[in-house]
Amino acid sequence: MDETKKKLTSSEIGTLWGEYIFGTMTDVVNKYMVTIIEDEEIKILFEEAIKTFEKQKQQITTFIENEGFPTPIGFNESDLFKGKPRLFSDIFCLNYLHIMTLHGLLGHSTSLGVSVRKDLRFFYDTCDNDAKKMYHQTIELLLEKGNFQRDPLFYPANNPQYVSSKNFKDGFFGKGRTLAATEIISISFNLKKSIMAKTLSIAFSQVTQSKEVRKFLTDVEKTSDGQIKTFAKIMQTDNLPVPKSWETEVTTSTESPFSDKLMLYHMGFLFQAAQNYHGAGLASAMRTDLVAAYEGTILNNLRVTKNWFDLMVQNKWLEQPPLAPNRKEIAKERK
Repeated sequence: MDETKKKLTSSEIGTLWGEYIFGTMTDVVNKYMVTIIEDEEIKILFEEAIKTFEKQKQQITTFIENEGFPTPIGFNESDLFKGKPRLFSDIFCLNYLHIMTLHGLLGHSTSLGVSVRKDLRFFYDTCDNDAKKMYHQTIELLLEKGNFQRDPLFYPANNPQYVSSKNFKDGFFGKGRTLAATEIISISFNLKKSIMAKTLSIAFSQVTQSKEVRKFLTDVEKTSDGQIKTFAKIMQTDNLPVPKSWETEVTTSTESPFSDKLMLYHMGFLFQAAQNYHGAGLASAMRTDLVAAYEGTILNNLRVTKNWFDLMVQNKWLEQPPLAPNRKEIAKERK
């Protein structure tokens, strides 16, 4: 039997739906940023990102419609207000592209991991290769411009060692050991994500038209700032550097280039994605203070995402993904 004639599974449809929503959201932001960027090298990367997603969007639409599902609404030109003043610096735009490319890489890998049909697997292979290419390009350009933030450097020990004491888990009040390299992976990653979320919440709160959305964004800013301080303190206790903030890369413009729907959804996406990364950090944490920090962060993020969900539903902005058949309701229709 021709592989392409096999129906896509619920997981495969779910990944396509998620890729479409995420892709159209970032595409709108990229289309705005490419209009304000002055640095030609950065602009070229954004133009490439826009062209790449246009091809992916067409393929995703074909996959979905061939299965008889409606194409998601996602985000489109109605969410982009053209001709608005600059809201971000060129360097922030480049950092944004780098971080969102990382999200795309992780998303494509997840999508590939649940895909069985050959044509869909090949499609995600292509998406993954495109994202890898952009990942390398953004890093190289950030390095060239002296704006890539490397993680802390360690000095090598003379020999491998085994853990010899239960005190290895102790991290409170300066006792016990310093941070392990395996723990810094998640701390640095999550710090950079929280810095991105804080910066976007500041920018979006300046330009949103809705008082309720502005209140939510202010809460997001405070939550992100708290998380940054928590993990920065842990790093600084061991005399390790923390990533720099990007707040000064936001201009003082109060004219919104985006719809409130897009800005609110974007912040919700970042916090939902962060739960995965904080969960990974919790799983790799071997110090009690790190465990407590991640648990507190995850609980705070749950509060934020609940408020986000309520606000999205209240405004009728939260698009519903495909649902499993409700057999009880179908049976009622027979009566």
